[in-house]
Amino acid sequence: MLFSLVKKDFILGKNYLLILLVFAVVGPIYMTTAINFSSGGFLNFFPIALLIEFMLIGTVSMAEDKYRGSTLLCTTPYTRNSLVKARYIFILIIFFCNYIIYTIMTFVVPIGIDKLDVFTLGISLLFLIVFFGISMPIEYRFGYEKMKYISLCIIMLFFFVVPNIVKWLISNNIRFKISIPFSPIIQNLFPYVLALVIGLISMSLSIGIYSKKNL
Repeated sequence: MLFSLVKKDFILGKNYLLILLVFAVVGPIYMTTAINFSSGGFLNFFPIALLIEFMLIGTVSMAEDKYRGSTLLCTTPYTRNSLVKARYIFILIIFFCNYIIYTIMTFVVPIGIDKLDVFTLGISLLFLIVFFGISMPIEYRFGYEKMKYISLCIIMLFFFVVPNIVKWLISNNIRFKISIPFSPIIQNLFPYVLALVIGLISMSLSIGIYSKKNL
């Protein structure tokens, strides 16, 4: 059942998949040349992945609103619980597809795109889950139209504000070091565990909101 719902999301966004694929390829190249310093791959990968997720989720949400897809699906054996879970799974699949494309780019592009290590990938996943962990329950409560402008402003910060802040910190030799008294394995896994916890809490909130919503 969940597979069919995830497939439905891909079908709704199919008209933009090729464009987003091109963006996933060109984006890291642009970010690498624009920021012109090493961030361990985070600033080359995360803003692009977040924007692609936002655009694809927005496309699916707008299509469902236009054709009242969610309302029609709720008249079928598909439960609201399944609809919400499928959307969160869809978010994760798109994230790891972006990661695969980015990893391929680090091997084939000669300009030296930073490779992502396990910890940096985990931090990227954590930030993504925090973003959608907040925005998805709000979207289920108030609708995509009321949420999209706030989300877009936040995303633009990662493109135009955050890289400049990081660049300024590096140019002034300012470093923030956080020492966690755990083994490297636990430190690498910690962002994934935290992302899982936040994701499950957000999904539970979204299910609760959506199950009570009058469609």
